[in-house]
Amino acid sequence: MSTVGSTASSDSLYSQYALPNATSKNASTGGMGQADFLRLMTVQMKNQDPLNPLKGAEFLGQLAQFSTVQGIENMQQAMGAMATVMENDQSLRAAALVGHDALVDVDKVQLGSGVGASGEIVANRAGPVQLEIVDASGSVVRRLNVDAKDAGATKFTWDGKDDSGNAVPAGQFTFRATAGSGKDTEALAVRLAARIDSVSIEPQGLVLNLAGLGGYPLSSVRRIG
Repeated sequence: MSTVGSTASSDSLYSQYALPNATSKNASTGGMGQADFLRLMTVQMKNQDPLNPLKGAEFLGQLAQFSTVQGIENMQQAMGAMATVMENDQSLRAAALVGHDALVDVDKVQLGSGVGASGEIVANRAGPVQLEIVDASGSVVRRLNVDAKDAGATKFTWDGKDDSGNAVPAGQFTFRATAGSGKDTEALAVRLAARIDSVSIEPQGLVLNLAGLGGYPLSSVRRIG
């Protein structure tokens, strides 16, 4: 008679005590099921060497191995179900954002004729800040002077008109903000505000579709208000 030591796995059990009417692998999972394992354990105990029977510790060790694998599989299934619930909950919450304004780190925007824009300039310190609105050809159509009260976000609004007071034609515009002068001039980050038209569920996560700006992941949004 063959005997199985404490290091025998479920696969070795199967090869030594294979059941005629049992399948070697579970069709749905690609591995042995719990019922298959217990049947093999029963056959093993029936056919063990009476002079060298399976010790209780060995039996418990084999059962513990199977229980560990089974527990990991159950945990993976539970985690997958939890992830699905969280994703659905996040999607429902994001849908409530439609119609609100979002502030994102972007300096370019596609605007219609005479349509302005608003947002924030991230100032490094208090003092005057110059904002230039540049069209697709590289020409500066408007210069705005903004007074930063302190370091941090400083709001601005552009009415869609050039320096002469005329509505600018439709097109893509770049917003450039600087502080200081001469060699001390430094570029500042610009954030633009836009309305959230819709929310898309993409493989990489939730994407907010902003009017005139396009789609941006939720992680890139700095503020919603």
